[in-house]
Amino acid sequence: MAPSTMKQWVVESKEKDFDGLVYKDAPVPKVGESEVLVKLHAASLNYRDLIIPKGQYPFPSNFPVVPGSDGAGEVVEVGSKVTDFKKGDRVATVFNQGHQYGPVNIAASHTGLGGVLDGTLREYGVFSASGLVKAPKNLNALESSTLTCAALTAWNALYGLKPLKPGQVVLVQGTGGVSMFGLQFAKAAGATVIATTSSAAKAEKLKELGADHIINYRQDTNWGETARKLTPEGEGVDHILEVGGPGTLAQSFKAIKYEGLISVIGFIGDGTGQDQPTILDALSNICTVRGVYVGSKELMQDMIRAIEANDIHPVVDEKVFTLDQTRKAYEHMWGQNHFGKLTIKIN
Repeated sequence: MAPSTMKQWVVESKEKDFDGLVYKDAPVPKVGESEVLVKLHAASLNYRDLIIPKGQYPFPSNFPVVPGSDGAGEVVEVGSKVTDFKKGDRVATVFNQGHQYGPVNIAASHTGLGGVLDGTLREYGVFSASGLVKAPKNLNALESSTLTCAALTAWNALYGLKPLKPGQVVLVQGTGGVSMFGLQFAKAAGATVIATTSSAAKAEKLKELGADHIINYRQDTNWGETARKLTPEGEGVDHILEVGGPGTLAQSFKAIKYEGLISVIGFIGDGTGQDQPTILDALSNICTVRGVYVGSKELMQDMIRAIEANDIHPVVDEKVFTLDQTRKAYEHMWGQNHFGKLTIKIN
């Protein structure tokens, strides 16, 4: 039986720093007939989690809200109408709880965990049975907790619109969660991977993960042209996981192949003082530019089958925080001191 009370984090308000984050006691939520009570064992952070309390998130959010979209744990109780899960099942959360199949719509975009709905930075959570998936058999809880947002976003970028084919070229930017998953998924598919980074130490880790070519973007500010030259006959890159936004998009246009796909995922790069591309650059470079907002439960289940079949293990930062250290984890990640996914051990 679950206890009657638990610890949880709450974003109570938007603040300049993380002062709106509060750690408090709360009652363990009750299970409805179509719901599942999960004892959460781990959670992981995304850039999104950092900007919600800062009031910079461009998608729907409510306050107060329990933060965190990404979580993994164990089923401890199920409602009377639940047939997909049973006590003891290992599960992971779905990002937009209402996004079950096909393209995202406005209604589904208003069901984000940790933004609109209470998320995973707590000891226990009640979720709709449709808002969970069975965790991969080959992953532990910390690893499974990284799949909800970053992994599914990378999978959607590579398979949601124009599925990646063996022998194609993928460019990933930096060493954050989406880029690391993109690298691993691309290598498993038989693609060539070009990765950009800012340091020799991170370059070594990228090599270990199988990156075929590595470009230091601080040393080579025209890395888009360099990436293009690394592709067969200099035609350009088939898929780009664009996480920098204003600071990197101009170079992505230089690297992309005719009929290639630029998946716009983030906006962490600083574009100050740069000439910004316009939408007409998609025409002059004959490519598709697509915004990616995570993905559906159906797509997540496809991804999990691939993770199990290829025994893919997420890149988890060696520093693991505990639930009570969550604010320190936010500050650690904001300082870009992590490599891969930053995780929080809960139970």
